[in-house]
Amino acid sequence: MITLSKKLRQQSQVKKDVAETASPKRISVRDKLLIKEVQDMAENLPRTCRTHFDDVNRLSNFLLIITPDEGYWLGGKFKFLIEVPEDYNIEPPSVICQTKIWHPNITENGEVCLSLLRQKSYDGMGWAPTRALKDVVWGLNSLFSDLVNFDDPLNVDAAEHYSRDKESFKAKVKDYISQYARR
Repeated sequence: MITLSKKLRQQSQVKKDVAETASPKRISVRDKLLIKEVQDMAENLPRTCRTHFDDVNRLSNFLLIITPDEGYWLGGKFKFLIEVPEDYNIEPPSVICQTKIWHPNITENGEVCLSLLRQKSYDGMGWAPTRALKDVVWGLNSLFSDLVNFDDPLNVDAAEHYSRDKESFKAKVKDYISQYARR
């Protein structure tokens, strides 16, 4: 026998279920920021950079492709996976170079040394909530020109190679490009 209270509870549960499925999902602070920043980044990309999103509805993971137009890495195409954490813009994005490269500031495993990607940096140029994705893109692009740092390397072997023999270093960079980074 169905009692009135049981029937009311069932109706209440049905209303609750309908309300839960009908209510839109809350958009995170990160995703709100990314909507604006991705558009700004796209409008201000250096001519040597382009982005690729596997899923246009998921702005927190994308590829940055850099094709330097000068310097040692001219002729190469370098892919960087950029992942934006849920705590963005308090935490910086993580960046991995997916292209094997001979570079003093990028390891052969893809780790990248760029001060603005560090939560805390000794030079005061680390990540801050006022930074944006376009700053990351410009910083990564500059690793192929004016931000190359042979004096404070992440890849010590590459920096020492450069110090010993610049011509041999250049030849090894070109060899890596022909093997791993062809356009």
